[in-house]
Amino acid sequence: MRIAISIGLLAFLAAVGAYAYEGLTVDVPVPTYGIVVFTIGIAVLAAVCIGLMGLLFYSSRRGYDEPPHIKR
Repeated sequence: MRIAISIGLLAFLAAVGAYAYEGLTVDVPVPTYGIVVFTIGIAVLAAVCIGLMGLLFYSSRRGYDEPPHIKR
C-alpha cells in the first residue's frame, strides 16, 4: 500500500512540476496589479510568519509549553 501511495504522489509531483515549468516558460508580461497583489500577499505572509514565530518564542519562554504540574 505504501508503494502505491508513493508512486501516486510522485506522479502527482511530476505532473505539478511539468505544469509549473510550462507556466514559467510562457513570455506573457505580468500586469501591474498582479505585481502589486503578489507583493501584498508576500508581505502579509511574512507578517503572519513573524507573528507566529514570536508567539512560539513568547510561549516557550513564559513556560506555557510545559506539561501541567498536578499537586496532590
